[in-house]
Amino acid sequence: MSTRPETLLTPEQYLEIERHAETKSEYFHGRMYAMSGGTGNHAFLATNILIALGAALRGTNCRAVNSDLRVRTSQSGLYTYPDAMILCGAPHYVDSHADVLTNPTVIFEVLSPSTAAYDRGAKFHSYRQIESLKEYVLVAQDACTVERFERQPGNRWLLSIHSGMDGTLDLSSVSCSLPLASIYTGVDIGSVD
Repeated sequence: MSTRPETLLTPEQYLEIERHAETKSEYFHGRMYAMSGGTGNHAFLATNILIALGAALRGTNCRAVNSDLRVRTSQSGLYTYPDAMILCGAPHYVDSHADVLTNPTVIFEVLSPSTAAYDRGAKFHSYRQIESLKEYVLVAQDACTVERFERQPGNRWLLSIHSGMDGTLDLSSVSCSLPLASIYTGVDIGSVD
């Protein structure tokens, strides 16, 4: 039995495959990982976030971005599809295809039981490499709870937790606030994916 070394993909090879694929895949250090589809609660939360952000950011130089646009964390690191992002100013893309963003200001991930540890750990570690990123927001599905990490001087990250339907998520980097009720509208937090 012979064991051949695994052939790793370059970011360019990944993008060539991904741009023609019918399903989404993440890329991390030479490997592609298929992304599973979301559930109702996941989709409702992501949509509510985008609606609330669209209203809150209207008239500013920032805009909400959905999960159709990939983000790259570093030259050879993670390429992924955040559930929602905020982009301020002009977008910076990897190439002329304009489908891989490199300068998000805020990233949102909706937590699922199967991805929560990854979103808090390795993925957050990768996201911290994005120089433009000011805030990282994790949205729970099993409770009305949002965790916000804000970049501090010295590349430290400060955690604040917002909870309850009367709570508010304050995004200081873009000077806006989102009522948690607007994020959790129509979401059955009693049924976790």
